[in-house]
Amino acid sequence: MLELLINPKKAERKPWEMFFIGLVYGFLSIIIAYALFGKNPVLSHYMSIFVIVFSVIFSMPFVYYTLKLEERKDYELDSEWRLLKEHGKAIKVFLWLFIGFVVAFSVGYMIFPNGENFFRAQIETFCQINRPDSFNNCLTEYGLNSGNLVTGAATSSARFWSIFSNNIIVLMISMVASLVFGAGAIFILAWNASVIAAAIGIFTRSDIVQLPLGLARYFIHGIPEIAAYFMAALAGGIFSTAVIRRDSKREKFLMIVQDSLNLLIIAIVILIIAALIEVFITPKLF
Repeated sequence: MLELLINPKKAERKPWEMFFIGLVYGFLSIIIAYALFGKNPVLSHYMSIFVIVFSVIFSMPFVYYTLKLEERKDYELDSEWRLLKEHGKAIKVFLWLFIGFVVAFSVGYMIFPNGENFFRAQIETFCQINRPDSFNNCLTEYGLNSGNLVTGAATSSARFWSIFSNNIIVLMISMVASLVFGAGAIFILAWNASVIAAAIGIFTRSDIVQLPLGLARYFIHGIPEIAAYFMAALAGGIFSTAVIRRDSKREKFLMIVQDSLNLLIIAIVILIIAALIEVFITPKLF
């Protein structure tokens, strides 16, 4: 029933409505995960994954049909500029859904008792990326038991290459997930939203009054990153459709390949800019 709340064509006309859809899906995912597994002595340790699973389940139909809509545009439009402009509408839709997820997860982290249990895996990811030289101390500081020690360089240049290489891997996963299964990229959206939410909760020390400041800090680079991931997802989905329809012998196939490559190149450039912002600009602002 929830997938009937909004359709891709309507969402592209009013992309901001997806913010509220993301809020609903995010809160429902947390509530359901807690209701089903919160009291279980074993499964409660994996609620950070169950929250993502339910978010993906809720969003899967919408994302699938949105990607199909974008793939269809490659067959209806001949201008590369018009194609990129049309794909931009879908990116806006996904960004608003992403923002809704981040706000829902951030509030959940702050208001639920022991909110860190909902985001255990995300906190570990945050510590591994941002404090690799003191991973165990980072986990302990934010309410988790120490795991295996992870070490790494902490210089700005090393951190830039660490973040950029990690983002490139995520970009490739987004493209492959979309290539193999169109809506598979929704996992990347939900996972990154939850990691940013955990980072916001850590940054604000779970003070909900500081939520706008936390959102501003992580959206500066987070929004470009997620946009890049979905550009890669669109590229993979568009190319897979061309192959499935056996357009390899048609002139249209070259245009579709060009469209996919353009999206991928733009995505990589955006990731470079986002990593530079995260390492060299954000720390000076906050």
